[in-house]
Amino acid sequence: MEIERKYLVHRLPEHLTDYPCRTITQGYLNTSPVIRIRRDNDKYELTYKSKGLMARQEYNLPLTQEAYEHLLSKIDGYLIRKKRYMIPLKCGLTAELDVFEEQLAPLLLVEVEFQSEEDALSFVPPSWFGEDVTFSGEYHNSRLAGMASCP
Repeated sequence: MEIERKYLVHRLPEHLTDYPCRTITQGYLNTSPVIRIRRDNDKYELTYKSKGLMARQEYNLPLTQEAYEHLLSKIDGYLIRKKRYMIPLKCGLTAELDVFEEQLAPLLLVEVEFQSEEDALSFVPPSWFGEDVTFSGEYHNSRLAGMASCP
């Protein structure tokens, strides 16, 4: 089960380049249910996500580079490219800040994953987090992959 909150970001946190960063490309083979392929640095995987906003089932299966590259030609919409910064929060959680590139730039989204829905609902975000878009669905990556420009 994946339980996460998602926020827009209007100003980046200080010293962003001090945090670990990963390069991610991902595309969608299906959006209902979500079936995604992703390259995360040198790791490749296929992911299934059920319907839902804050909480949903998620299953990740490893892919080879060859399988990932084969499936790239089958995606719907745009291939999403982003940098993901892993920023520790004072509460012991990690903020995953996505800096989108190409057609989705200058979109900035941050997600925080939780152990329970209660923890997620009681979370108080840091001041650099913007509007909470967890329950809108507008900012699911699967939806963004079909858009020509940032919403």
